[in-house]
Amino acid sequence: MAFGKLTIDWRSTIAAVWRSNRHFLKPITNVDLVNPDTLLGLDEQKEAIFRNTENFLRGKPSSHTLLWGARGVGKSSLIKAVLTRYHTYGLRMIQIPKDDLHLLVDITDEIMDSHNRFIIYCDDLTFEESRGEYRMLKNTMEGTLEKPPANVLIYATSNCQQVMPEKMSGEENTTIPTDSELQLAISAEGKVSLADRFGLSLPFPLMGKETYLEIVDKLFKGRVQDMALLHEEAQTFAMERGGYSGRTARHFFNHCHFS
Repeated sequence: MAFGKLTIDWRSTIAAVWRSNRHFLKPITNVDLVNPDTLLGLDEQKEAIFRNTENFLRGKPSSHTLLWGARGVGKSSLIKAVLTRYHTYGLRMIQIPKDDLHLLVDITDEIMDSHNRFIIYCDDLTFEESRGEYRMLKNTMEGTLEKPPANVLIYATSNCQQVMPEKMSGEENTTIPTDSELQLAISAEGKVSLADRFGLSLPFPLMGKETYLEIVDKLFKGRVQDMALLHEEAQTFAMERGGYSGRTARHFFNHCHFS
């Protein structure tokens, strides 16, 4: 498999991204490192994924992790915070687009002999009926005839609350299924099987107003005098954009700061 002309020095490079148009791993020179302390309302999720990552770095039992739930509440930011916290301990991260998951095994072949430990990060994972990404993930998670690489874990995010079609969520059906329904059942069974491969599943519920305003306060700390007015404007901004989230808080800050 061709990875372009770049050879990555993982001693000085902490992250890379797969570029499908040029078919190579691109070292990231300006990594978006997120401070874990800025992620509010996610204490349980942070504790779980940090503990799992520490076990991974120490060679102890650890799990592939699925972060799922509401949009904009910190799933991707938490994975970035993992790299922030642990890259000095030898953790490295590779982001791969979901459309290129068929290359996952080839990418892990390139790093399985490295002294570093790698998180393969896939953002906004979906499991559409017409696609087979989950089969590629299963091969990397559990291996086939070859054992899966011991120095690789998969951390993925998904905006879907279920990693299966809603109509296959266990509702009783006493009618004889059609051929198409049988195919759907087989596909859904594969997706549930994949979800089971993620030993750690972290739910991200919708954000409440209090947490949203805490984030706003932190972003605007020392910048405004009238906090009551700020909160009123922040809530109006959130309602115009569909609800409270950390992403909305950052958009509100940018809107006020640069307008």
